[in-house]
Amino acid sequence: MTNLSVHLTPIHFIYLIGVFTILTTMVLRKDTPIVCVMFIFILGLVSSGNVVGGIQSVFQAILYASKEFMEIIATIALVTSLSKCLTDLGSDFLMMRSMSKVMRNSYVSWWILGITMMIFSLFLWPSPSVALVGAILVPLAVKKGLTPIAAAIAMNLFGHGIALSSDIVIQGAPSITAASAGIEPQHILQSGFPLFLMMGVVTVVSAFILNRKSMVNKDGGTLYMQSNEQLTTTKPSKGAVFIAILTPLAFVIDIILMFVYDLKGGDATSLVSGTAILVMIIGSIIGFKGKSMEKVTDYIKDGFLFAIKIFAPVIIIGGFFFLGGQGITSILGEQYQSGILNDWAIWLAGITPLNKYMVVFIQMVIGGLTGLDGSGFSGLPLVGVLAQTFGTAVNCSVPILATLGQITAIFVGGGTIVPWGLIPVAAICNVNPLELARKNLLPVGIGFLCTFILACILI
Repeated sequence: MTNLSVHLTPIHFIYLIGVFTILTTMVLRKDTPIVCVMFIFILGLVSSGNVVGGIQSVFQAILYASKEFMEIIATIALVTSLSKCLTDLGSDFLMMRSMSKVMRNSYVSWWILGITMMIFSLFLWPSPSVALVGAILVPLAVKKGLTPIAAAIAMNLFGHGIALSSDIVIQGAPSITAASAGIEPQHILQSGFPLFLMMGVVTVVSAFILNRKSMVNKDGGTLYMQSNEQLTTTKPSKGAVFIAILTPLAFVIDIILMFVYDLKGGDATSLVSGTAILVMIIGSIIGFKGKSMEKVTDYIKDGFLFAIKIFAPVIIIGGFFFLGGQGITSILGEQYQSGILNDWAIWLAGITPLNKYMVVFIQMVIGGLTGLDGSGFSGLPLVGVLAQTFGTAVNCSVPILATLGQITAIFVGGGTIVPWGLIPVAAICNVNPLELARKNLLPVGIGFLCTFILACILI
C-alpha cells in the first residue's frame, strides 16, 4: 500500500477532530446531535468559504441522511402500527399463549422465552416486543420456575442482541450500515452470516451455562402471575383469534415468497412493510368495524411517531458520518468525490503497517465505543463508513468489517451491556439494570472474542 497517497486538507483535519469529539461524547454518555450539527456547519463553512454555505450544508446533510433512512423508518412505523393493533385486539396474547404448554421447567422456559423474543423482535423489532413478550410470556416462564433475572437475560440476548444486531427481516440495521459502507444490505447479511451465527450461538450458550445454577426460582413466581391473571381469564373474540392466526401466517408466506422470488434488500423490506399495514387494516376492520378508519389513522400516527422518535437523532448523526463516505458529494458539492475517512485510511495505510487483523480489532473497538450511548444505531453510519474505508485501504472484505462494527455497536448499545440501554427489559422483569448488565457482560465478551477470531479467518 506504499504507492497510495492522498492530499490532506483542513477539511480532513476538522472532520477527524469531529469524529473524536463525537466518540468522546458517546463515552461520556451524552447525546451527540449538537456536536454533529456543529461540525457539519464548520465543514460547510470551510468548504464554501461563507456562512450561508455552512448553514446550507447542515440542511443538506440532514436531508441526505433522511433519504437514506426513510425506507427503514417507514418499515418500522408500519410494523409498530401492526403491533399496536394486535395489542388492542388481544391477538398478541393469543399468539403466545400456546407457548406456555411447552414450558415444562425453568431451563426449557429460558430457551422458549429467548427464542420467542427473537422471533417477535425479527418481525416487530425489540422495542414493541419487550412489552408484548414481557407482559404475557414472562409471568408464564416465572411460574414454571425461571428467575426474573434469567428471564431478562434471555430477552436481552435473544432480542436486543441476536435479532437486532442481525435484523434479517426488517433489515434496518444492515440498511443503515450498508448505506454508509457503499454496499447493499444483502452483502452484509450473506457475507456476515457466519459472524452473526457465531456471535449469537456463543453468547446465548455461554449465558445459559454461566447462569444455569441460578435460573431456578424457588418462590414459584406467584407475584408475577397476578399481572397476567386478567388476560388468562378473558375470553378472546373471534376477530382476535382470526388475526392471531392471520398475522404469523402472513409473515411465513412472506418468507416463502422471499425465497421463491429471490427478494432481498429493499424488495424484501417492502414486502414485510406492505404485509404489516394490510394485516393492521384487516384487524382494524374486523375488530372495530365502524371506527376502523379512525383506528387505522391512529395506529399509523403512533407508528410513525415511534419510528421518528428513534431515528431523529440517528438522522442527524448519520448526516455527519455520511460526509466521511460518498455522501460528501451530495452534501458539500461536486468538488468532493472521495469520502474524508477514505482519504484518511489511504493516507494511514501508506505510512503505517496497517494490516487486516489490526483493522478487524479497530473496527470492533470503535463499534463498541459508539454503542456506549445506549442506542446501538447511532454508531452504524460510522462503522459503515469505516468498513469501506479500511476495506479499501488494506484490501479486505468490506461486508465482514461492516458486520463486525454492526454486531459490536448493537450488542453494546442496543440493550445488552450498557445499563442505560437495559431499562425497558429490566423494568418489565422487575430487576436491577446494573445487575442485568453484569450478568450479560461475560457472555457477550466471550461472543466478541470468538467472533473476532472467526473474522480474522474470513477477512
